[in-house]
Amino acid sequence: MNDKHYTDWNELPLTLTVMQVADILGIGRHAAYHLVQSGQLPSIKIGKQIRIYRGTLENYLEQN
Repeated sequence: MNDKHYTDWNELPLTLTVMQVADILGIGRHAAYHLVQSGQLPSIKIGKQIRIYRGTLENYLEQN
């Protein structure tokens, strides 16, 4: 991710990159992309970039 350390869930950006999600979950890049590609973690595409809504990640964590 970057050097910024978030102390509160609401400090996270509204949309997250796959790499940010991987960092938050403490998983590897390939595992994070697998969650997105399999549909387990819904995402949106903005141009060529994949983004995950912060709320979607929160829902995923609550359900799993």
